[in-house]
Amino acid sequence: MRRPPHPVGSLVALATALTLTAAVAPVAHAEDARPTPGAAGIGDPLFPLSGNGGYRADHYTLAFDWQAPGAAFPAVTTIEATATQALSRFDLDFAGNTLGRVTVDGRPAETRRDGDELVITPARPLRKGRSFTVRVEYTADPTQQRHRDDAIETFGWIPTPDGTVIYPQPDGAKMIFPSNDHPSLRTRTTVEITAADDLTALSNGTLVDKRPAAPGRTRWTYDSRQPVAGQLFQLAVGKYTLIDGEAADGTRLRDAIPPDLVDRVEQYRSLTPRHLAWVTDRLGPYPFDGYGLLVAHTDLGVALETQGLSLLPKADLLGDKVNAERNMVHELVHQWTGDSVAIERWSDLWLSEGHARYYERVYSEENGGANLEALMREAYRQHDIWRRDAGAPAEPTEPNLFKRMRYDGSALVFYALRTEVGADTFARIERAWTTRFRGRAAGTADYVKLASQVAHRDLAPFLTPWLYGAKTPPMPGHPDWTVDPA
Repeated sequence: MRRPPHPVGSLVALATALTLTAAVAPVAHAEDARPTPGAAGIGDPLFPLSGNGGYRADHYTLAFDWQAPGAAFPAVTTIEATATQALSRFDLDFAGNTLGRVTVDGRPAETRRDGDELVITPARPLRKGRSFTVRVEYTADPTQQRHRDDAIETFGWIPTPDGTVIYPQPDGAKMIFPSNDHPSLRTRTTVEITAADDLTALSNGTLVDKRPAAPGRTRWTYDSRQPVAGQLFQLAVGKYTLIDGEAADGTRLRDAIPPDLVDRVEQYRSLTPRHLAWVTDRLGPYPFDGYGLLVAHTDLGVALETQGLSLLPKADLLGDKVNAERNMVHELVHQWTGDSVAIERWSDLWLSEGHARYYERVYSEENGGANLEALMREAYRQHDIWRRDAGAPAEPTEPNLFKRMRYDGSALVFYALRTEVGADTFARIERAWTTRFRGRAAGTADYVKLASQVAHRDLAPFLTPWLYGAKTPPMPGHPDWTVDPA
């Protein structure tokens, strides 16, 4: 049995050591610190260059002057930031696109492209603690896409017959705008989209303004009161019918449906209030200002939990009711686990996808779908093979990050935990997780520690082999379950 790379005890020891180090280290005043380059990434082992060091992004203002499907168009990103060290230069994650003028506090800055990094050297170094503003002008390329050999397949700009949607997971936001593109780094965002009058523009958050921008063109402005991670950002332009509503708990609902699909998807689209009530009963109050479905004319193989506005390919709502509801509930659960409670590192993805798959399956069983125990027994049977091919739930590598282990294999961990501690204790653990870490990033060690606190017992010996072991542990209460040899 392998031990986790960051067991809870080690984290506590590390925190203690860092505290003692800080206590004896000499204090340097910000103005005395020698400016140095910010790190090109935040150190995620799976995506080493995702995010950037040396500053905190406080607010993005994104301006897109959309033209036509497949056509390049002018764009501007303005970033309000705070230096967390004395900076001689800093990076933004930025892939492709044609770079234009870049300024820092209104002064032209030197730039260079280094792969997916935009390296910016301001005219004057930035002292620690200073607020500064970066403005990046560029020409956006809405044909940019990348591909993965896992569940994601294609990500980036996704064309529709009359516009676009975007699929930025896992690290595709950098194809849309310069940013700190890591799931743990979230920023308040204002989005201005200008498009032809006969089109609708959509983004995360609340529509705060809509006005003529030029003859035949309209500017839509959205503001996200809650910060958004790059992988959860949405920018959609096209012909949509907007359907507003309100759930029983007061949550504002906003769906965007292509006009020719409105009647065809109505029987499933209208189920969102029921889904909200079901998930809220288990995970607590809905964590954002509003929620809705963005149904797109695309051939995407998978949906995406873009914050407050889940992206669903049309096929998800044109099939049978059981599968439609599974997909809808899966993306809705993500608003709590993955969106509100963000993952700290990509290796924590099991917490996001495992939760969504687990609750999707529980809901489905209660509403005419497959038997949960039978599904979990089948996942248990294959678990050693998945561990061999894709790593244990909390030990992925970058190429197999979105393999089945992070979905069904990780849902099995929650099923095992529920069986071990009992339904009532498990329910308290889950509610505590979404409450304590609401609006924050948290990782595997946080979950193990919290579960132990709620259960009043150390659950690390139980969860460690499930999350990190080379072999699948026995399933509590099911001594007859067997694992196929890997």
